[in-house]
Amino acid sequence: KRVLYTTPLKALSNQKYNDFCKQFGAERVGLLTGDVSINRVNASVIVLTTEVYRNMLYDVQDGSVRDVHSVILDEFHYMNDRDRGTVWEESVIYSPPEMLIVALSATMRNVKDIRDWFSSVHGPTDLITSDYRPVPLEFKYIDRKGICDLFDKEANKKGQPRLNRILLPS
Repeated sequence: KRVLYTTPLKALSNQKYNDFCKQFGAERVGLLTGDVSINRVNASVIVLTTEVYRNMLYDVQDGSVRDVHSVILDEFHYMNDRDRGTVWEESVIYSPPEMLIVALSATMRNVKDIRDWFSSVHGPTDLITSDYRPVPLEFKYIDRKGICDLFDKEANKKGQPRLNRILLPS
């Protein structure tokens, strides 16, 4: 059985493809975007755009998802995008019930609502959350002096980040 890893952008799909080739070996990884198809037939892990995955689900007669064990929907917060969100919704709704779906997002606020929706349209769903960030967030801005911190190193009286005093009106 195969694993599909979807991303919202071709550039991100290309990046994940290269990362997975280094991790798993190029012979085990494929790439499928609107204009590129690499190792589609033999790969056990295929990286593709979410639109391509959704289109595969529309054409169930071709059997392209028959041998798929799981699909990973990266950047799932795109479901909240007014213009493209339906692609993520349809990807969940039309995925076969026996297929494991993993939705990844670091920025979704309504995760319990999403879990409940998943349960109603796809079946029993577990919610797994984590505060771990492999790449810490840094808030910066650019001016004539270069890249500067948006916040001071010291917190305000409430213990919250304090805006860089240079940015405050005098």
